[in-house]
Amino acid sequence: MGSYPPLKSLPAFEASMRLKSFALAADELNVTPGAVGQQIRKLEDWLGVELFTRTVRQITPTADGLAYAARIAPALQQIRDASHQLRDQSNHAVRFVMPPSFAAKWFSKRMSRFLIAHPETSLHVGSSSVLLDFDHDPVDLAVRYFDGVDESLETILLYQGQAAAFCAPSYRDGLGLDRPDDLAQATLLNDILHPWWEEWLGRFSTLTAPDIRGIKRVEIDQTSMAIEAAIHGQGVVLANPLLAEEDISEGKLIHLFPDQVVKVPSGYYLVWPKNRDLRAPVKEFRDWLLAEASDLGIKEQTPAERSRPGL
Repeated sequence: MGSYPPLKSLPAFEASMRLKSFALAADELNVTPGAVGQQIRKLEDWLGVELFTRTVRQITPTADGLAYAARIAPALQQIRDASHQLRDQSNHAVRFVMPPSFAAKWFSKRMSRFLIAHPETSLHVGSSSVLLDFDHDPVDLAVRYFDGVDESLETILLYQGQAAAFCAPSYRDGLGLDRPDDLAQATLLNDILHPWWEEWLGRFSTLTAPDIRGIKRVEIDQTSMAIEAAIHGQGVVLANPLLAEEDISEGKLIHLFPDQVVKVPSGYYLVWPKNRDLRAPVKEFRDWLLAEASDLGIKEQTPAERSRPGL
């Protein structure tokens, strides 16, 4: 028996432990579940212990498996970091992920400015609402909509979350929506990812709680879809002003009550791992993005930003 365990088995073991599934580990590693199971068995034979308890369609880490995973995880992370750093030394690609609504409503119309200013950089852009894992996803920077609290990340607030009422001009004129109480006659387009109608109406209207509950609503599970529905005269949407700015400038939407805006706990943050040194192209893209965001009207930084070391 060699001095090292079967090294091909270690990625299979790490992925299986993290995902709690041979099938999901196989998808991530682009192999078959049977191949993952075979690698785990080789590792168990070499170690002389069981790492997982296997039942029908389920695996459960054993105490030995959990202890072994905790011991080797830092070493595997070091291997990944060293390999990525060496591979990326001459890499001019920047990998960037953001929420779909942010991508569609704010970033897309600005992207060409960076590419024109930095033609040597290859920009790889993705949109996802799924919380990414910087240790395993090939991403350099991300915009994340959350409260800004994550000890593993550097975070810079781009835009504080707000909730404001928008609709098509024709919809406002057709119903005579002159004050918040008039929304009792409207259809509320409720973005279930950001459900702030109760708080907004409770603060700015004189409607009772039963009155508010009785207003007609359409529940929509995508922010961009809710905004598009408002553009097409289907009702009033409560949305972040950042996502409505282009449609307002084009006359597709109007801000119904500009003085009635609720500040919400979450915001759009630019994030990256604290333990990662950013390559020069990534720093250039980060700085460009912050410059583009400088007109978003951020009035204050979070405590985490004020205490964060300089860039």
